Amino acid sequence: MKIGFGYDIHPLQEGRNLILGGQKINYKKGLAGHSDADVLIHAVMDALLGAAGLGDLGMHFPDTNPRLENISSMIMLSHVVTLLKKVKYKISNIDATVVLENPKIADYYPKMKKNLSSILKISESNINIKATTNEKMGPVGREEGIAAFCVVLIEKIV
Repeated sequence: MKIGFGYDIHPLQEGRNLILGGQKINYKKGLAGHSDADVLIHAVMDALLGAAGLGDLGMHFPDTNPRLENISSMIMLSHVVTLLKKVKYKISNIDATVVLENPKIADYYPKMKKNLSSILKISESNINIKATTNEKMGPVGREEGIAAFCVVLIEKIV
């Protein structure tokens, strides 16, 4: 078994859709980035790549690649799952935290879990998503951005 930890943060920006866990969230701003800037999925991918010793997001999805501009993070996650299979790992479970002041996202958890489960090919019961605020401190607390943390457990396929 191996454990991986992931982190991502993106600034909020007018005129963009807010996508978290592959789910469009009703909010006045979205996350800025080269892709759809889904911090939740980016933290999951970062954790998975780290656990398997496969580098980081920038190695696999450089923001200098024009083909990746506005790409869905769900497509990127699918690629990471393929990489894990090539090195013979399966995902045991995922625990992720989204850090944001607004909007409140608890009502979206079931859809997010379903989205992740469909790509990761693991049961929704092995995926946990939660959110917290930053108590109005720092850039996240000032509602300048959204961050996400993730811990994953992977196992070697025998």
